[in-house]
Amino acid sequence: MNLAEIKSFLGDDWKAVEALIRSSLKSDIQLLDVTNETILSNGGKQLRPIVALLCARACSCGKVTADSFRFAAASELLHNATLLHDDVADNSSERRGHPSVMAVLGGPASVLIGDFWLVRAMDNILGADNDATKVIRLFSKTLSDLAEGEMLQLQKAGIGDTDEEDYFKIIYSKTASLFETAAVSAAISVEAPDEYVEAVRRYAVSLGLAFQIRDDMFDYSVSSEKIGKPVGIDLDEQKITLPLLGALASVSAEEGTGIRRKVCSIPEHPEYKKDIQSFVMDNGGLEYARRKLNDYVEEAISALSALPESEDKRWLAEVAGFTAVRNT
Repeated sequence: MNLAEIKSFLGDDWKAVEALIRSSLKSDIQLLDVTNETILSNGGKQLRPIVALLCARACSCGKVTADSFRFAAASELLHNATLLHDDVADNSSERRGHPSVMAVLGGPASVLIGDFWLVRAMDNILGADNDATKVIRLFSKTLSDLAEGEMLQLQKAGIGDTDEEDYFKIIYSKTASLFETAAVSAAISVEAPDEYVEAVRRYAVSLGLAFQIRDDMFDYSVSSEKIGKPVGIDLDEQKITLPLLGALASVSAEEGTGIRRKVCSIPEHPEYKKDIQSFVMDNGGLEYARRKLNDYVEEAISALSALPESEDKRWLAEVAGFTAVRNT
């Protein structure tokens, strides 16, 4: 499976979302307009609006509304806004295999452009025909989750005591929350019954957790040429993610404490990074993360059982499976 197949299946519905994203970003400020076009041309997987459209259609026998397009577009606009801000927070020079906006125009410009994308996401929601207030609250919660997740991650990076409960709170806040909002707002856009709303909510949360676990595995196992971003950056930022937590679970508390101290000391001792990567590989960290990943993929697919049979539902299951095996 590849995402181009799903976009082709979605047909005119997908074209409507793409057109709305582009029109939402138009500006008479040339630098802003050109930069937005560059970001769009270097676009990522666009998985959130794809999931949103599939959820809307799966909940309504294939019938979508103008609000379905607005909310799907908003999910992509908000996602990219957070990436523009993240690049400044993380001092990232590269995004999707290309120089980041921060690297080209500087941090202040990246923040301002991120703000622009965020406001245009909100404009789409506020322009809804129905339930704008309910949906704006969903997106507002996601923004709060994102901020809290980033701050918890920053707090934990300084002391190296991240455990699995912390980790899953962080990745729910930073990743799964927006998947959840994209799916639930899509269901709301077609006035889906409560059981369908809950089904796509459960699906999207599990999908988002699986997606982030897979991303965190890349930091230990895939070359930067494949994924279009530097590898090992989590350790550079002193982040303890699931592969490392899995390896730590297999050793003594004393050995684990030593590894955590090395994570905290990476800024002063960058040579520790290779030691920690070897530790993860030698102590089953990737295998541990893979098992958790597969569990969430299964949970996502199971949640879909409440929805009526359709090609859209089948594609949602395919997306979950894709998450487990993707290499980018």
